[in-house]
Amino acid sequence: MAKMAEKRQPEIYEAEFSKVVDNLLGAEGPVFDKDGNFIMVAPEVMKGDSYAGQVLTVNLETKKADVLCEPNVDGYGGIPAGCQCDKDNNIWIADMRLGILKVKSDGDYEQVCRVDKNGDKMQGCNDCCFDYDGNLWVTAPAAEIAPAEYRRSFEAPFGSVYCYTKNKEVIKVATDMWFPNGIAVLHSSDGRPKKLIVAETKTKMLWGYDIEGAGKLGPKEEWGKLPNSDGGPDGMDFDQENNLLVAHHGSGHLAVFGPEGGDPQTLIKCPFSKPSNLHFKKNTNTVYVTEHQYHGLWKFEWKRPGKLQYCDIISL
Repeated sequence: MAKMAEKRQPEIYEAEFSKVVDNLLGAEGPVFDKDGNFIMVAPEVMKGDSYAGQVLTVNLETKKADVLCEPNVDGYGGIPAGCQCDKDNNIWIADMRLGILKVKSDGDYEQVCRVDKNGDKMQGCNDCCFDYDGNLWVTAPAAEIAPAEYRRSFEAPFGSVYCYTKNKEVIKVATDMWFPNGIAVLHSSDGRPKKLIVAETKTKMLWGYDIEGAGKLGPKEEWGKLPNSDGGPDGMDFDQENNLLVAHHGSGHLAVFGPEGGDPQTLIKCPFSKPSNLHFKKNTNTVYVTEHQYHGLWKFEWKRPGKLQYCDIISL
């Protein structure tokens, strides 16, 4: 009988991390705008018993964070989580209490929608990603937005995924998930959106969906899975060679998957236990990582640069 091949163990990458800032409660959502300004969020800020999550700008030289805005709709504060920049330099935010928000560079903001295309009430959102066509893909692990009771899909699999299309339609493209979290789009060599990758935190799964058009996905397929250790997948970003770097919350590592998924090829050791999200600085190998142990922002150098973001694409 032929001997089964041993499962390949991932490489351990010993990165040199440096701390930028800490004590930003629930540190999440790292992103650069088109002008090179750094934005992130502090979703766990409270005012008394009320949610009062903040959108922050961080001066990476002085290591000082300032509040850009504290989203509040009809007296309900937000829990902002994931951020993306569009071509007009607006920051789009996935908010667990308020759904999808659009924030201008001066801090003005708006709640984009209260219901989806079918008239169903929006769910609270966690992370988002633009494809190169300008469609925004959004995970929604919370129940209905405020003023409904705040619930998360760790208790029951009611999490969903939306697409806010470039034609301003909000389409629910997937549901019945256990806390869908990080989200990323894999593009083909000609820049066309090819596959949507969605992290399901509770199951440690990364699910793949063929993108068939704006707001239209093929069947769910297993794309990758994290090791059976603590925590699960959170935010993620592609490098230039389509390797996917994934924050493995609770493990003290970032997991790196090849372009075809499967098992992690590399584990990046972090000096903190709860990485939450990550983002490349444009045209560099520098990766900024948020985390929930010290509620901080850190940076390190990866082997290669990150994939360009939608806001950085000039033409296809």
